[in-house]
Amino acid sequence: MTRTPLPIDAILPDLIDALRAQGRAVLQAPPGAGKTTRVPLAMLEAGLTTGRILMLEPRRLAARAAADRMAATLGEETGQTVGYRIRGDSAVSKTTRIEVVTEGILTRMIQADPDLPGIGAVIFDEFHERSLNADLGLALCLEVAGALRDDLILLAMSATLDAAPVAELMQAPILTSEGRAFPVDIVPLDRPLDRRARLEEAVSARILDALAETEGGVLVFLPGEGEIRRTEALLKPRLPASVQLHTLFGAMPLAAQRAAIRPAETGRKIVLATSIAETSLTIEDVRVVVDAGRARRARFDPGSGMSRLVTERVSRAEATQRAGRAGRVAPGRCYRLWTAGEDGALPAFAPPEIETADLAPLALDLALWGAGPDGIPLLSPPNAGTYAEGVALLTDLGALDAGGRITDHGRALARLPTHPRLANMLIRAGRGAAPLAALLADRDPLPRAAPTDLALRIEALNDPKRFADTRPWAPDRGAIARIREESRRLARLAPDAPEGHRLSLAEMAALAYPDRIGQRRKGEAPRYVLSGGKGAVLPDGDALTNAPFLVATDLDGDPREARIRQAVQITASEIRATFGDRVAWVDSCAWSRRDRRVVARQQERLGAAVLDDRLWKDAPEDAIARAMLDGVRDLGLVPGDKARLFLARVRLAGAEAGLPDFSDTALMDSLEDWLLPFLGGLRDAAAWRRFDLLPALKARLDWDQAQALDRIAPASFTTPLGRKIAIDYASDPPEISLRLQELFGQTTHPAIGGTPLKLTLLSPAGRPIQTTADLPGFWTGSYADVRKDMRARYPKHPWPEDPTQADPTLRAKPRGS
Repeated sequence: MTRTPLPIDAILPDLIDALRAQGRAVLQAPPGAGKTTRVPLAMLEAGLTTGRILMLEPRRLAARAAADRMAATLGEETGQTVGYRIRGDSAVSKTTRIEVVTEGILTRMIQADPDLPGIGAVIFDEFHERSLNADLGLALCLEVAGALRDDLILLAMSATLDAAPVAELMQAPILTSEGRAFPVDIVPLDRPLDRRARLEEAVSARILDALAETEGGVLVFLPGEGEIRRTEALLKPRLPASVQLHTLFGAMPLAAQRAAIRPAETGRKIVLATSIAETSLTIEDVRVVVDAGRARRARFDPGSGMSRLVTERVSRAEATQRAGRAGRVAPGRCYRLWTAGEDGALPAFAPPEIETADLAPLALDLALWGAGPDGIPLLSPPNAGTYAEGVALLTDLGALDAGGRITDHGRALARLPTHPRLANMLIRAGRGAAPLAALLADRDPLPRAAPTDLALRIEALNDPKRFADTRPWAPDRGAIARIREESRRLARLAPDAPEGHRLSLAEMAALAYPDRIGQRRKGEAPRYVLSGGKGAVLPDGDALTNAPFLVATDLDGDPREARIRQAVQITASEIRATFGDRVAWVDSCAWSRRDRRVVARQQERLGAAVLDDRLWKDAPEDAIARAMLDGVRDLGLVPGDKARLFLARVRLAGAEAGLPDFSDTALMDSLEDWLLPFLGGLRDAAAWRRFDLLPALKARLDWDQAQALDRIAPASFTTPLGRKIAIDYASDPPEISLRLQELFGQTTHPAIGGTPLKLTLLSPAGRPIQTTADLPGFWTGSYADVRKDMRARYPKHPWPEDPTQADPTLRAKPRGS
């Protein structure tokens, strides 16, 4: 049979030899080299295995297209020697030797029968995309080959793969095909794109330039369907009649996707595509690529437990892959929406999905396999926080027990080819939940302007024509058809519901999202606290604004407060009926920062959502005191004058006296030990402000420590007259204030614990007249001047020439003296 020569042909003999010798290899070949369609046929013709050759493709369209091209090469119909299996469709027979499948199918095959009977080789095509299913599939195949099937041939193929880590993991040689089908001329922008410019307008202008300067079909890469639709609207009135305009994205019906990749019957064609067109597809007659330089990826936020789509710059590997689409059938040209200088700032590779995706499905697969993420040879470790979120969700769904082991219910979930959330709903609600499962797995069939109410989507699904005639929001007919088809498929796989077990739409949604049952917060804004503990908000004016409870089935993933894009109202009685074993009355005695008081309530709860709330009239004093302790943490310590004096004393004497740490940090860290027993009867901030801290602070000291404190840092100084005067420890050094005459006869400077006190000497009227830290020096120095002044002001009081020989006094001189 005559075949058109392709660049990959030159390396096929070496590849076959390597696989025959070692059973494993990593193949690098540039876009357009022909690896997808040539390698499986070469392996079949070489007789490497008597079993079937399984080739994995990341997308359904690519899998079907690859099978069709290989079958055509053999002059056969698809389903004979070469067949395919994808979600909802297959073409295989008893004679099929090469089977092209989407990646998730391999995982289910291994889980069902680990020794892969009848399979002789597994090819991982486009492995550079690093999808979660491909990473897991390779890890499981390596496990199978190592323990059960040493004859299993494994081959990883890619156009832009960093091959060394993969080869090391597989213990396999790397083979590289240097050939390229045809050269591609790269045309960057002369200057960076204006950040204020709309992407669709810039892309449209670039497409029109390409049409004027080139020949052949034009493939345009855009991040998503929205950008594709807007670019399509801009181009249609500006294109000549001879140019056909097609769109290509994953949510399209398969028939429409296949039409986009067929050659134009007349004239030229433009295909506006997402990254679906990056790999494995040969779109006939394309000679030109226009690359907007953006990619849309799902990123999971473990803090919110939600994924959201983000638009990012493409990696250099993705840009290379896209440019290669222009050189598959003839020399081509690639117009880029970035400058040559910006090229160096692009990341080398896109992040592996295992680092950014929702990992609940991976956690379920690994639990079913009986291993943790560290127990199988994964090329990249999963994000630890995201994996923990996945395990928590599976535990919440009843798929894992408290020890992380898979339950019988978890095994049932793993058998359904859908997300564990939706599988849980299908198993517990029966096939009647299939339409909702299909709807939740797809994109919203209603436009963004439509209200959030999930019931509207079900109404559109049940009768799209009537819905379009009676509502202002026209449903997407393609999405409706796709959801209906998926619904029929899931209904065939789902079990029957128990007799008489008919659930409402809200109850079914709650089974899928037990962590997103929202209770409306108090206040005007439509804000909700979700049962999983996160916050969410409805758009202003939405029809569900006043719903006391709802199930949020789609959120934007904002980690601070997620915006609800899709929800359904649910009643408290429906929540109780659905989660009766998990709804419980909880006694709650807690400090309210808003009310600045202890609030004691008895609440019926599902997680963080409160179904019923009552005053807890007889809350125990211990619970109130513990809640007040949180109030102290909120308000801070508020020591009175006596408590401040005590704290100053212990902080001065602490090291010498061996006292506990009385720093603010230490006191706050140990509140439960020293303050809790004294909080009886306190409930609010006002009572706390009046509270005397001194007894609680003193109680931290034992008898010996208290004696040491009084010795080293006494509370007061005893004057020569026997009066006790409080020492101000806030001063440095500590200070006392007393009348000068009370120190007559004192020849040494007063001190505590070897530290001289600062003396503020007062007049008979109690006014400061001198401050000193050296009383003997004062007597022999400035006292004479003070005496002269004081004798004039207070002649009735004694002012001896030698105060060291006089008796202390607080009295005036006797009459007549």
